Amino acid sequence: MMDKQYDVIVVGAGPAGSIAAYYIAGGGYSVLVLDKKQEIGTPKRCAEGINLNGLESFDLEINPKWAVNGITGAVCYSPSGKAVKADFESTSGYVLERKIFEKHLATRAIKKGARYMVKTNARGLIKENGAIKGVRAEHMGDELELRARIVLAADGVDSKIARDAGLNTKNNLKDYHCGFQYEMAGLNLMEEDKLHLYFGEKIAPKGYVWIFPKGDSVANVGIGILGLLSDDGVRAKDYLDDFIKTHPEIFEGASPIEMNSGGIPVGAPIDDMVADGLMVVGDAAHQVNPIHGGGISLAMEAGRIAGEVACSALNADDVSRDSLSLYQKRWEKEFNPKLKKLLKLRAFLEEVTDKEFEMFAETLSGKDIIRLTESKYNFFIKILGRKAPHMAPLAKKFLNK
Repeated sequence: MMDKQYDVIVVGAGPAGSIAAYYIAGGGYSVLVLDKKQEIGTPKRCAEGINLNGLESFDLEINPKWAVNGITGAVCYSPSGKAVKADFESTSGYVLERKIFEKHLATRAIKKGARYMVKTNARGLIKENGAIKGVRAEHMGDELELRARIVLAADGVDSKIARDAGLNTKNNLKDYHCGFQYEMAGLNLMEEDKLHLYFGEKIAPKGYVWIFPKGDSVANVGIGILGLLSDDGVRAKDYLDDFIKTHPEIFEGASPIEMNSGGIPVGAPIDDMVADGLMVVGDAAHQVNPIHGGGISLAMEAGRIAGEVACSALNADDVSRDSLSLYQKRWEKEFNPKLKKLLKLRAFLEEVTDKEFEMFAETLSGKDIIRLTESKYNFFIKILGRKAPHMAPLAKKFLNK
């Protein structure tokens, strides 16, 4: 048994964990990051999109090694294939090569003084008299006791560390999407600077299919549907394979070069993100956008806040729940208002039929789509009042709460 002492142990070397480690190490405190994978950044479980603000706010200089394709807008397709294009004034985000991006974030933290251990599985928390004192882990057959004043759980949607601390991280089935994705080469996409999103009950029930281009005819092609199976028992993979088969104009001659699957939390963040000596960040805290399930930017923001609060708590020699709760208070003040509005939009969209999606495609402009993603709903309710009065009560029910 090997004993080690750190100020902070971070479990999980994703964007949330590495950003937190960067700020903690930069504050002069010792930090150890554990990751169960043998290679940081793999396997990816996302479409790899990130908005430009999510990079600039962290002083991350855009590097084509990991920011592989600039995005200038999105195209949304109705069930019949009608396209509504949303153009931004300039590059609004990037599709990443996440394997390289996450290693870049880890390298930045290491340069600040953080230490990393890969292929290290955190088995659970060390507890003494009810207090969290560190992490029990296994590395290459060796059992380790790694002690710390604070533990950060950044170990993903099924966070073992948060559960071991007694926090409720369960997803309601209605707030859980099943995701399946191929990275494919040889696609024939007309606009590689746009994200392409396809809607319809036969395409992706209560979800959508996405194509996130990475340039040079390569793209992430994925799907998210509500629950593990659709109402008729069809898997997400089956829907995606059918979509690819029925769109030869895009996929003829293309082949997968990678395959990924996993669960996507699309509900609200967990109620309790802190305990004595513990904070939960990123997917582990369900800090994702409930419309599209994206979480890289939100995870990084959570990591930064948690890292700053950890430094303050260590400086004050107070790692109690009350002290660390500043992290959750700051997070909720900054992000909860918008996330709650997006949850309402998701609830509304899950009630929309294919016929009504077609009406949206006929009525809404690209600018309207952008306004909806910015949680501006009043104009939309007015449009429904004119074009689809039968839907206005439904919109008011969900969007005016």
